Order: sequence, then C-alpha cells, then structure tokens
Amino acid sequence: MQRQHASITDAAYGQRRSEIGALSAGLTPDDPIPLVEYTDWEHEVWRLVCADLAVRHRVDAAAPYLQAAEELAVPLDHVPQLRDVSARLASMSGFRLQSAAALVPLKEFCGSLANSVFRSTQYLRHPRSPLYSEDPDMLHDLVGHGIALANTRFAHLYRLAGEAAARVQSADALQFIGKVFWFTLECGVVREHGERKAYGATLVSSYGELDHFRSAAFLPLDIESLVDIEYDISTYQPLLFEADSLDQVEDVLGAFWGSCDDESIAALLDRRSRRVGSRH
Repeated sequence: MQRQHASITDAAYGQRRSEIGALSAGLTPDDPIPLVEYTDWEHEVWRLVCADLAVRHRVDAAAPYLQAAEELAVPLDHVPQLRDVSARLASMSGFRLQSAAALVPLKEFCGSLANSVFRSTQYLRHPRSPLYSEDPDMLHDLVGHGIALANTRFAHLYRLAGEAAARVQSADALQFIGKVFWFTLECGVVREHGERKAYGATLVSSYGELDHFRSAAFLPLDIESLVDIEYDISTYQPLLFEADSLDQVEDVLGAFWGSCDDESIAALLDRRSRRVGSRH
C-alpha cells in the first residue's frame, strides 16, 4: 500500500508548506530569496536531523563532502536563511541558490544548473518523520546538494549535467541524463582507503539511506551499464554504482556529460533495445 504524503494526511502541515512555497511563486533568478520566519518545530526538526547526520557523516561520507561541509558551515542548531547560505556558496564555487515553491521539473532544474543556479525548497519535512522525507525538502537540498556544491569539483559536474540537459531535445535523452545524475550526484558512492563512502546528495542527507546503502548490490561506475538499470526514487536503492576515486567520477561523468547529445544517447539506448530483443 502506497504511503500518503504528509501534506495530505495533515492539513496544517500541508498549509505550512503551501505558505512557504507561495513566497517563491513567480520569482525570477534575479529576485532576492524570500526570508522565512521558521517555527519552533521546524528548528527542532533541523537540529535533530543535522545532529544525527553529523555523527553518521564521520563514518559514511566521502572526504570531499566532509571538507565542503566544514567550509560551508551550514548552521546545525537552527534553520538557516537560504539567502545567507547562497551568498556563502557563491563565494566558494560560483553557485548560488534560488528558492523553489515545489519540486522543479527535470528540464527546468537542469537548465538552472547550467547557469550555476541550484533550485532549493525552503520548507521542511513533517515532524512526525524527521529522518525521512517523501520528497526533497530544504534539508535534502542544503545538507545534500548545497554542501556538495561548495566543492568546486562537484560544482563543475553539476554544471556539466545542466549543460548536457540543455543540449538535448528528446525526452529519452533527457531522462537518461537524469538517470546518470540520479546514480551519481544523488546516489553516488566512492571508495576511500578500501571503504565505501557516500557522496551523492540523497545518501548523505538521509539517515535512513546511510543505514541502508552498504547493503545494496554494487557495480563499477560505467555509463553504458546504467542503460539497463530500472530504478524507483521513492525507496532505498537496491543497486548502486561505485567509483574507485573522485578522479574516476570526474573522468566518467566529464566524458559523458561533456559530449553527449541526442544522437549518442539514442545509440546507447538502441544497443539496449537490440540486447533485449535478442533474448526473445
């Protein structure tokens, strides 16, 4: 049975999300990020999640992420204002944040990345499940993506993903670029001193994901292997891709996102179709 979203089962929470989202409605990238007066329960959710994640990160997060977290210094004891984090981020990697009323469509989301803009929500998950969120919230966007974007190497990969998405025209090509993004910058794992460490935003921003990721099956990071993989973003991932180093992540993603287009992605997908057809 599918779990109902908290905004449906709790009218007051749904209204709060709508109120915060409405602050960003109709804003352009040049408009200032709205200030939000967060409530006691929102600050408490932020404190609880950040305290738990800080402990887990020391064990499970990749070194470049840990360094970026220290340098960006997102407050752990209260919900920060998005505009303050954006200003700090811009001085470190050139990326800035733009407030989003809700989940942003893939084409629009990636188009912003090409311009060094990350679209972040400003609302928080429901207090009844602080360690889990049905969809991206500000904790996911800042603790996951925002911190990664403070690292110039990760920031470069985000830009490449955005440029690739802006370059393609077909829905299939865009979806495949999104899939590569999902299994790397969202759910990527890298080996450090022989141990698996998380760098993907979905993993490092979720206590539950960090609890489960080591029990997944792992494949070496390879773009062509991703063609055959189906995935569901609403559950823990049973299969993850790991790289031997951040250098390898940069090499693999840089080579793909730096040159892919509709034709090259169609050729990848066509090879999969022929493989599937040959089995029947």
